[in-house]
Amino acid sequence: MRKMTIMPTRGERPLMTGKRVHLRPLRLDDERRFVEQVRLSRALHGRWVQAPSTSAAFAAYVARYRSTPAAGRNVGFLVVRSDDDAFAGVVNFSEIVRGAFNSAYVGYYGFAALAGDGYMTEGFALALDAAFRRLKLHRVEANVQPANRRSLALLTRLGFDREGYSRRYVKIGGRWRDHVRFAMLAEEWPGLRGAIRRVVATPLPA
Repeated sequence: MRKMTIMPTRGERPLMTGKRVHLRPLRLDDERRFVEQVRLSRALHGRWVQAPSTSAAFAAYVARYRSTPAAGRNVGFLVVRSDDDAFAGVVNFSEIVRGAFNSAYVGYYGFAALAGDGYMTEGFALALDAAFRRLKLHRVEANVQPANRRSLALLTRLGFDREGYSRRYVKIGGRWRDHVRFAMLAEEWPGLRGAIRRVVATPLPA
């Protein structure tokens, strides 16, 4: 089994590279391209997500997810298509709690220009590998609005288990929204990695 490629870039920590995409942290100089993709993806994002679409919001977003994996409470990854550095989306691990809990919430969204071609499935798989093998999390929880079929399908494809239903869970677009709650555990990840490789042909590490 081929190992994950590690490459440095612009002084950043090493990238995680799959077959078609790689993960890296957001940088402030990504603002123009990122905000442009957010604006082009408004119809795709709809009421499901509120991605940063202004300079101030983007700067706050970068600041929040720039923490180092070893110490950060929030760790974010930009999913980038390797052939041309096009932005496919983001996967963020938020509110990381260590100790007996050792858990985090995962948030994610893709951009319309590359939607439907499996780039986010591959990027999300790489991010989960980082969560369980590098961040050493025990539990990753995802919450999705029940009508968001694309997002529900992605979680199912990656092997998340549905655990419950949370009423009026998060305020999005000025309204409290119900969410379906999913989770994945560290004990489950080794058994899921093989199946995910078959789905996305991602060279996850041995």
